[in-house]
Amino acid sequence: MNQSSVHLLDLPDEMLLNILKKLDNVDVLYALLGIDSGRLNSLAREETFSRTLNLVSIVHNTTMVDSILDRFFNYILPQVHGNVKCLIVEPTFMERILLVAHYQNLTELKIINFQRDNSLRYFADDSSLRHIFKTQITKLDLFVKDRERE
Repeated sequence: MNQSSVHLLDLPDEMLLNILKKLDNVDVLYALLGIDSGRLNSLAREETFSRTLNLVSIVHNTTMVDSILDRFFNYILPQVHGNVKCLIVEPTFMERILLVAHYQNLTELKIINFQRDNSLRYFADDSSLRHIFKTQITKLDLFVKDRERE
């Protein structure tokens, strides 16, 4: 019996892209952006993986939140900011995420666990985010935190 092995990098780009599209965009960027394999790094830079970023999934799915968010803030977001059209964030990190780079194509923002009492300051005239809300965001979705579940 003849055995042969196929390695991930033996697959054509189209097949690798189809596999990567099954994963969460944030996971693809975190795992592949900046690795030594220029080919996987290049695939991770495809616009499809940075068009919509759900950064809430980081906060809820890991115990290493701080180190993952630091990598996103310091390394990943500054590299892909030009492709980002939609951000899904929680108020806790929203300001830091929005100010880490200029998202020239950002038009949609979804704020999860929005708490009116704590989050309205982001929409005030003296907010550092005012210019983003006024000039860029054309669709804003607020998902209110359910007080009964707290």
